[in-house]
Amino acid sequence: METMDKQTHREYIKILKKMTPQQRLLRAMELSDLTKSLFITGLKLRYPDYTEGEIKNIYIEKISRCRNSGY
Repeated sequence: METMDKQTHREYIKILKKMTPQQRLLRAMELSDLTKSLFITGLKLRYPDYTEGEIKNIYIEKISRCRNSGY
């Protein structure tokens, strides 16, 4: 699925090039934290009766499958 048009992508790249390596790393870490948070929130909505521990186990299992699939 195409999420950015070419012009938007060019602007995005310009912004990234202006950032220091530390700023880019910080941004990547922020996005990673946001992604994890959104994923866990989705699991809680999907399984409202599950405990925090059960949600954590599902999260770990799903993430480990992605990593083992070469993503």
